[in-house]
Amino acid sequence: MRILVVCGAGASSTFVAQRLRRAAAEVGLDWDASAGMESSVIDGAHDLVLVGPHLADRLSAIEDAAGCPVALLPQDVFADRTGERTLAIARALVPDVSSTPKGTS
Repeated sequence: MRILVVCGAGASSTFVAQRLRRAAAEVGLDWDASAGMESSVIDGAHDLVLVGPHLADRLSAIEDAAGCPVALLPQDVFADRTGERTLAIARALVPDVSSTPKGTS
C-alpha cells in the first residue's frame, strides 16, 4: 500500500507520514507512507492520498489528479502522536487491503 500525505510544503505531512508508517508496522502492515506537496499527486502513483486540513479548498483538484481514494484529514491530525488515528482513517478508506499482514500481499 502506497500512501501519500499531502500538505502545503511537505513539511508537516512528513510527521504524519512517519507516524502512519510506524503505526502500520506495529500492527504488521507493510505500508509505505510518504509526504509531499499537491504537485506530488500523480495519477496511479499511490493507492491512497491523505490531504492536510489546510488544503480543504484544493480537495477537488487533488481528487481529480489522484486516480485513487482521497481523504481530507481532520483539523487535529497533527496531534495524533502515535499515528493510530491516521491509520484508522486509512484503513477505513481501503478496507480490502487494510488487513493484509506483511509478506502476504
